[in-house]
Amino acid sequence: MIKNIEVELRSLISKEKYEELLKFFKQNSKFFGEDYQETYYFDFESNFRIQRNNSGAKIWYKNGKVHDDIREEVEIHINKNDFDRLERLLGKIGHSVKIKWFRKRNQFDWNGIIISLDYTKGYGYIIEMELMSSEDDKEKNLQILKQKFSELNIPITPKEEFKKKYEEYIENWEELTR
Repeated sequence: MIKNIEVELRSLISKEKYEELLKFFKQNSKFFGEDYQETYYFDFESNFRIQRNNSGAKIWYKNGKVHDDIREEVEIHINKNDFDRLERLLGKIGHSVKIKWFRKRNQFDWNGIIISLDYTKGYGYIIEMELMSSEDDKEKNLQILKQKFSELNIPITPKEEFKKKYEEYIENWEELTR
């Protein structure tokens, strides 16, 4: 069964909740490590991005809208040293960076659920839970994630709030990330 459907839930959280969750997951899950990520969204009609992080780089596409709970994902890992060349190549074929994100991520495996605790410069603190799923299991996996948010007493941020915050960031990201 192909598991190419990303099922994820995320929520905006306070710095205090972030620190509480960081401690909880370090004690109760497998810690993958801390990462620093720079992600560039390009001006494609689709959701096309490139990212460099501590260990490498990647190109990836996600169908659907930015904050959809369920979407297909295609990812290609590349050499970290090729990131700047890839950005230049995309510029040469007529695409420009629309927005840049600068994020510190702590990632965990919590009983098979990938947990990301993020601080994004100019944007704030976020928890994200993710399960890769088959088409058949996507709704069941979404319910599992909702239950885990409830167990941790984390309200799921409404899509409208994420959309508003995202649009504000798009408009002001250069100023917010100085």
